[in-house]
Amino acid sequence: MDVENLKALLEVETSVPLRQQQLHFNGREMQNSDKLSALGVQDGDLVMMVKITSNDRASQNVIRLNPDGSAVDPQAFRQHIRGDSQLMAQLLQNDPTLAQAILGDDINELQNTLRSRHQQRLELKRKQEEELALMYADPFDVEAQKKIEAAIRQKGIDENWEAALEHNPEAFARVVMLYVDMEVNGVPLKAFVDSGAQSTIISKSCAERCGLLRLLDQRYRGIAVGVGQSEILGRIHVAPIKIGHVFYPCSFTVLDAPNMEFLFGLDMLRKHQCIIDLKENVLRVGGGEVSVPFLQGE
Repeated sequence: MDVENLKALLEVETSVPLRQQQLHFNGREMQNSDKLSALGVQDGDLVMMVKITSNDRASQNVIRLNPDGSAVDPQAFRQHIRGDSQLMAQLLQNDPTLAQAILGDDINELQNTLRSRHQQRLELKRKQEEELALMYADPFDVEAQKKIEAAIRQKGIDENWEAALEHNPEAFARVVMLYVDMEVNGVPLKAFVDSGAQSTIISKSCAERCGLLRLLDQRYRGIAVGVGQSEILGRIHVAPIKIGHVFYPCSFTVLDAPNMEFLFGLDMLRKHQCIIDLKENVLRVGGGEVSVPFLQGE
């Protein structure tokens, strides 16, 4: 995979336009035409992304690193990284030692930490090369054969991953679930549209807020089994919901599920002849008489 494809994936994940991305690896800026394999980038390596704008192109060189991994200008390097809240959050999560060195006032500690990270990457690469050489040194050794087999399998997995990044990068993006605006008994709600759920579900707290809990029929108590288990408190046989400008009758299974308010399931999708139109990003109801857009960023 080349650097340009990596930037395209980062654009999906971070919303930073490709033209505003600058990637660095081992102190060297990565060009769009470079191949990750040619640069020696391996799983677990740190690739630094900097967002470049028209106001800060003059500061592009502040994160340059020396051959030993230390910063060319440690003061500018530290200030630049501190100013990027997103990058600092990533460092605090993935490498808290380096993050604390950047947040601290000791330049020597920062430089030593950067050198240490560089040495760790070099040592990991050396060990991998030595292990591979030992595996092939005695082809008749059973353990060596197992390691060779594992290495070949991992290589296939890595190649499959790279092929997916190049030809199907959307598979790595976060999938936005399907929500629409509805009203239940006059109360505005965001309904989670789920054709994989057998029944339309409402939580006890949401039913109470909508003034429907008084209609709960506890003869329909039970246990709902899916990814986990939830207690079915009963059933509300019919209540009005408003989709767009049209009212429809709806029945609800009431769950003791505080993390889920209202799920519009397959029973009501079928009853009201709904169409999940992903091309137009709308939910069509009543065979198309009403269309409501799916919400963004839910």
